[in-house]
Amino acid sequence: MTRFNGLRPAVLGLSMAMALSACVSPTQTHNAPAAGATPAATPDVASPITPRVAAAADVLNKMAALQDRLYRVAAPLLIQNADLCKDKARNLLGFTAKNRHSYPGEYNEAAHLVLGMGERLQVTGVLAGSGASRAGLERGDRLLSAGGKPLPVGRNASTMAGAVFGPLVRKQASLPMVVERDGGNRQLDIPVTRACGFAVELGNADNVNSYADGARVMVTRGMMQFARTDRELAYVMAKAIAHNMLGHVNVQRNAGTIGSMIDNLMNVRPDQSLLIGSGGIRATPPELDAAADSLSLYLLARAGYDIEPVDEFWKKLAAAHPATVLNGYVANHPGTAARLAAIQKTGAEIRAKQSSKRALVP
Repeated sequence: MTRFNGLRPAVLGLSMAMALSACVSPTQTHNAPAAGATPAATPDVASPITPRVAAAADVLNKMAALQDRLYRVAAPLLIQNADLCKDKARNLLGFTAKNRHSYPGEYNEAAHLVLGMGERLQVTGVLAGSGASRAGLERGDRLLSAGGKPLPVGRNASTMAGAVFGPLVRKQASLPMVVERDGGNRQLDIPVTRACGFAVELGNADNVNSYADGARVMVTRGMMQFARTDRELAYVMAKAIAHNMLGHVNVQRNAGTIGSMIDNLMNVRPDQSLLIGSGGIRATPPELDAAADSLSLYLLARAGYDIEPVDEFWKKLAAAHPATVLNGYVANHPGTAARLAAIQKTGAEIRAKQSSKRALVP
């Protein structure tokens, strides 16, 4: 794969559940060419890289680094807790793929001229511990075929690829794929990974928050800056995953509002006016939050994360960004006392099970 000036391909606004099956979320709608259309050649490196295009590429690379961190932290939470997700678990592959048309406006041009992305889908991330990782799939591999079927190219390739991957992944224990790497074709056999089928998204805003709409988990750029270690970020993600597993967004009838917020913050340049006030999101009742915190500790422990400092992290967040900070995490989850009590109780329960070597099942 072509790389310029040390830049790397960006993973922008991908849905983890869909990405694991190699289909990116259709955040932009385009008219698609025929699946057999000829992909564009390697980007014209002689084309001038304007300051605007270079700035757009810089934005994509920064978002790529944040998205990579989200995937790295989320991987054990999603894979190691598949049995607890029950009807929300899916057969997945474990990689993300995009082409230049996954990006709007000048970002499309930046992806093409600076990041080397063309018409064909290419791998932008491989989930640690997944079948794709075990099979040797690499970032930059261009996707040619899956299960003997050619994969689409062009403006709507990511959406169209889902129609190819979906039936194959549901029916087969592994998926034969052909990819292009270093000018030659390689055949790989990618085992299916069983994992919680929740999308993991980056929120392009500086408010310190995370969102869960039943199908997706989003963590804002501001929350990722606050959660300085991967362990702290795992605490935030596990809590959101637990809310999804428990169906809390439906209990509160918040799915549409939170879903719209996630859709907006997935954009490279979201509408910041939607972050004014509460954003229309109702605060989570303490009893629902406490239940999600309890489940999140099990998800963390099963994924190998240290749960001992969990309560200290949430105390720190409540002190730095109290409920008076509108559209912040504590404003949406104000029952801090109930949450801390649940965390302490469940933490003791988990440690007792670990000491006696009992199964970590809630």
